[in-house]
Amino acid sequence: MPLLYDTGIRAYHLAVRLAAPFHEKAALLCKGRKATRLRLRDFQRGKERLVWFHAASLGEFEQGRPVMEKLREMEPDTKILLTFFSPSGYEVRKNYTGADYIYYLPADTRKNARRFLATVRPDAAIFIKYEFWYHFLHELHQRQIPTYLISAIFRPGQPFFKRWGSLHRKMLGFFDCLYVQDEASVRLLNSVGITRSKQTGDTRFDRVKQIASSARNIEAVERFCAGRPAVVCGSTWPPDETILTEYINRYTGAYKWILVPHEIGENHIKSLMAKCRKKITRYSQPEIPLEDCEVLVIDCIGLLSSIYRYAKIAYIGGGFGVGIHNTLEAAVYGIPVIFGPNHQKFNEAVSLLREGGAFAIHNGTELGEVLDRLLTTPAIAEAAGRQALAYVDSQLGATDIISKKLTAKGDRETNPS
Repeated sequence: MPLLYDTGIRAYHLAVRLAAPFHEKAALLCKGRKATRLRLRDFQRGKERLVWFHAASLGEFEQGRPVMEKLREMEPDTKILLTFFSPSGYEVRKNYTGADYIYYLPADTRKNARRFLATVRPDAAIFIKYEFWYHFLHELHQRQIPTYLISAIFRPGQPFFKRWGSLHRKMLGFFDCLYVQDEASVRLLNSVGITRSKQTGDTRFDRVKQIASSARNIEAVERFCAGRPAVVCGSTWPPDETILTEYINRYTGAYKWILVPHEIGENHIKSLMAKCRKKITRYSQPEIPLEDCEVLVIDCIGLLSSIYRYAKIAYIGGGFGVGIHNTLEAAVYGIPVIFGPNHQKFNEAVSLLREGGAFAIHNGTELGEVLDRLLTTPAIAEAAGRQALAYVDSQLGATDIISKKLTAKGDRETNPS
């Protein structure tokens, strides 16, 4: 199995190198890993305690961020090393001030893992949610470096629980403790002999609460709303936008609409605006007074979590593709959320539906029915919003529990010598 794994790793990275001249993300990954190799040659370890956090991409970083910041608050002298697998995480957060060192994760080969760990010599390692790299985990285990997985969630369909998943199960055994989101994950792990797990919840709830408490005022959005209620459609993809614009085009009520597409390339923005027959403008280049428009398209990144504060209702995109985006960023403001059919793998979405704070739709007809009900009967929307906020508030606290375990004192208690 390790031989098959190594073959897959080499094949993947060969494909990345071959794609680099033609694919921006592949090029960034190749360039970034080369830069990491050069920077690690000059790495100065120092004598302070050093904790290594690894995130696949931006979403996992946001889950780990409150733990990093809480650990820094509890142990100001502890150094934090942060690595990313994906350029979409590294390139956005490479200047994050909460970490002392930020790198790409080298390719998962035995040689790279040994060289990396011999250089940085972490006192503890934390992998966020679902990153499993055999050679790094094996080397951490061999060196007896305490290793943890946080905010993890497991499902029966994953390789760990298949007859052919022996290598994956072995990787689980390299962790000193797996901090998981729910009791079902604990039971699944127990079923394959992994008993070092603990239900602590999901740190994303703490993170979205933190973001909401510091959400900024966006003057252009305030001018656009002009005192009227708004529906915010966040991280939308073309299938979402097709049914949304069909509804917006026939809508005649008082609400305004803010569209925040996942892709903000110029061609896509123009195509999206062309679908809408209402008075529409874009955030970066308003062509008519904002207050006179019915629809506003956000054509830049970094504003969505603050824009939700202006919403009475939120639509979350991605549900007609591989899966919905972050529902909690909207739910934390006490508003109902709507999303498409591909949401079953997201515990928070399933829970919001169960608690009455969310609505799932499968097509444009169902979207119209849900929006008609929420827009014409504010009491229904307000009640659903209260349920959404109550659910978020009920899940707070994972960050404090995990951070205490990751301090030097907590680490000694978890892994007594």
